[in-house]
Amino acid sequence: MTNIDKYRADIDVLSKLGDKMLADLHLRHLEDEGKLKKEEKAKAKELYMTFENNYQRWFTEASAVIRQLISDRLQEFQDLYKGDGKRKALNLTSYTIQDWLNGVRAGTNNYTHEKLFNDFGAVTMRFSTQLEILKASSQRFESTLFDMRHLVQADLLDSELDSARELAKHRFLRAAGAVVGVVIEKHLSQVSLNHAIQVTKKHPTINDLNELLKNNGIIDTPVWRQIQRLGDIRNLCDHNRDREPTSDEVQELIDGAEKLTKTIF
Repeated sequence: MTNIDKYRADIDVLSKLGDKMLADLHLRHLEDEGKLKKEEKAKAKELYMTFENNYQRWFTEASAVIRQLISDRLQEFQDLYKGDGKRKALNLTSYTIQDWLNGVRAGTNNYTHEKLFNDFGAVTMRFSTQLEILKASSQRFESTLFDMRHLVQADLLDSELDSARELAKHRFLRAAGAVVGVVIEKHLSQVSLNHAIQVTKKHPTINDLNELLKNNGIIDTPVWRQIQRLGDIRNLCDHNRDREPTSDEVQELIDGAEKLTKTIF
């Protein structure tokens, strides 16, 4: 399966799960309003709590898809879950999906004992918007306007990592490490390009690119350290003739590169 096929399949699975989660919320609303039809009760029972039970996984996976395909909508998508961090009061406008999942509910009027705002309705509205953003990524994906460069490059990098695994399997450890080093450099260069970071060196190393990404706030310190470690192993494979790289070190390099290409964009 190519990366293109994978994204298409991921979007389809997440969209179908999202439809079930939204149906759960709608049916519970109808039940609360006393408007649930007899023929809908079985479905409501089947889907009950589908939203709460699946949301965190759905949000994490959907965020990854949106980050790759329509990154300009990612902040909006995430704010619908956790807000923008500027909340001064809990109300219909500032209430978030995270509040609902954490058990935070709207207060009540001291005199009428009615809720100050419809928290359930707010959650439903926000999740419905998130689901529409995810589905919009599918439309963007199929559009001829979508830049396929990133997905094609990802396929090429995967192929090169497969070649490195074969080399390592047959104990050509230095050669495997050299191939993986090139993969990491290509990917970090693309990440720099994605974020409009100017790379001044003609032939930047892994460490050069790692420093640039950290200094520009694209990666945090733990990730910077991980990449630094991968760069050290690559240098051992390429330059250090005092000792041979071990099989475990080269496997660490391959696994680290694969994780890097799948999580940092």
